[in-house]
Amino acid sequence: MLNRPAGSGELRHRILGIDPGSRTTGFGVIDTDGHRSLRIASGCIRVGDQPWPDRLGLIFDRVAEIVAEHRPHEMAVEQLIFARDPTAALKIGQARGAVLCAGLKGGVSVHEYSPKSVKLAVVGTGGAEKSQVQQMVRVLLALTELPAEDEADALAIALCHAHSMGIPARKRAAASWRDWRP
Repeated sequence: MLNRPAGSGELRHRILGIDPGSRTTGFGVIDTDGHRSLRIASGCIRVGDQPWPDRLGLIFDRVAEIVAEHRPHEMAVEQLIFARDPTAALKIGQARGAVLCAGLKGGVSVHEYSPKSVKLAVVGTGGAEKSQVQQMVRVLLALTELPAEDEADALAIALCHAHSMGIPARKRAAASWRDWRP
């Protein structure tokens, strides 16, 4: 986990991004003003091969600790996408539930984004590869090293939410240029 000193960020809004997983859950905390963002902390919660209920408890506890330590204003979580394996989808859904409950219990408002919308916001295309997401996260946050995949995904989710903050709802909801009103 990488941290910055508590007083180093002059940006005023803190977002916790989470990429839930059954074995590895990525997290990223950024400070932002909607245009510029600074990484505060990021890393991965690894739960290993423990029994499934214990893994869920570890995910819940660690996310609750991150919320208590960094006190984000909002949390952005990746939505569950279609999975070919129903068992895997169920486990990821349960991991998401542990993440959502930890955030809500910590008093954080929760927002959800599809993987496609995260890639679109960070890379510029909804079909981006994981390596492209990692590289753009490194560039956007001026990181000296490439973050791990799950860590980069979590930071990308936080960046996606940061980018959506500056767009008024009526502009964001426009289905085409004909619907857009300044």
